[in-house]
Order: sequence, then C-alpha cells, then structure tokens
Amino acid sequence: MNAAALPAFDTDWLPAATHLLSPARTLRHEPFDFIVVPDLLPAASAPALLPDYPHFNEAGFFPYTPQQCGPRFNALVAALTAPAFADALGAQLNIERLSQYPTLVTLCGRMNMRHGTIHTDSRSKVATALLYLNTSWPDTSAGCLRFLADAHDIDAVLVPEIRPLFGTLAMFKRADNSFHGHLPCEGERKVLQIAWVVSEEAKARKTRRGRFSRLMKQLFGGFDRRLGAGRDRNAGHLD
Repeated sequence: MNAAALPAFDTDWLPAATHLLSPARTLRHEPFDFIVVPDLLPAASAPALLPDYPHFNEAGFFPYTPQQCGPRFNALVAALTAPAFADALGAQLNIERLSQYPTLVTLCGRMNMRHGTIHTDSRSKVATALLYLNTSWPDTSAGCLRFLADAHDIDAVLVPEIRPLFGTLAMFKRADNSFHGHLPCEGERKVLQIAWVVSEEAKARKTRRGRFSRLMKQLFGGFDRRLGAGRDRNAGHLD
C-alpha cells in the first residue's frame, strides 16, 4: 500500500527508524533476539487513530483487510511494512534485509482465556512484531507479554513483562527457543501483528487459515470461549 495515495492528514505521529533507538527501549540478543520500544507511537495519536481500527466480536488474530480500516490505520500499516522500516527493524535483531520476506499483517481485538500459551511461533516465520493499541490496561499481569527462558514456565521472564499499552512495540526473531506468552485474559486486547514469513505460499496458507478461523468463531464463538477457560498458566503449544 502506498501511504502517499491516502487522504491527506498529519503524519508526524507515524513511526520512523529513529524511534527504534529510543532511550526507553530494551534490546537483547540472548537467549534470542528481541526488542521492546514502549513509545513507538505517541499517546497523543490514539484519539485520531483508534476510530480507524476495525471492530471484532471474535477472539484471536485475523487477516488485515484495508477496506475494513480507516485511512490513518492503513497509513500506519503502510509505514510499518515499508521496506526501509522493515530493514531497520531487522537490523536491530541481526536479520539482514528483512524486507526481502513477505509480510503477513493480522489484527486482534479480543482475547479468550485459552490464548497466550507459551510458544515460539512457527518455523515459517522469520520475525514477528506486535504493536499494542490499548489506551489503558488493568493493574494485573493477565495479558501482559512475557519473553521467556523456559518453554514450561511462564514466570521464567527474561525482562519485565510488557503491558499491552498504546504505542508499545515488541518484536523478536523467531528461533527454536524464542519462548513467549502471557497469563490468561479475556476481553478487549487490541494488537497489530506483522509477521515476516519465509514464502508467499506460507503467507497464503496462514491467511486462509485465519479467515477460516474467524468464520468458525463467528459460528461457534461460545464453544471457543469455553474451550480453554481453565487452562494451566504454564500451558504451551506448538505452532
């Protein structure tokens, strides 16, 4: 998508590569590569941006459809997926020319209790970025992202847990030990996810699966909520 083709409005709030050097960032390369930037977007941009975010009744991540979003949100996606910005992100995580990989953009509006189990992401992903878009969050650990040292221990945190507050970016290079997850939560949790994947075929496959998942949840959402309501806090899964 070409941001220049979108309706004119103030774009000073859009992320730039220099924002990745924020003094507030956390950057680690062991035991896997990840970065946290708590101020990628200014809080003042939320009132204009969030009305452009689509509404979801279903829980989980679903493929991004520009026609369902407003112009400011589409401009944000265009900025985050631009080759120069992707390469700047990749450079932080020791990934050469991240822009060479196809991008899969998915959106989340709600979570069920079964979501957030410990995992690494699938081998078809090169890297994953999560941009949180919640203007507030309860004073609780539920729903706060944790980068982990252990596949079976949600408390084996590598850095303080990451509250999913507006403008916070968390990104990691996928590895066999890139364990992450969060404690169970239910309700609204807005997240923009960008995954750089190994091939167009992988992107197409994940897109089909995401659309099918949303259809099933529209039909059987009540069952989906009950499915993992009592999951163990240290539960994990393979992607």
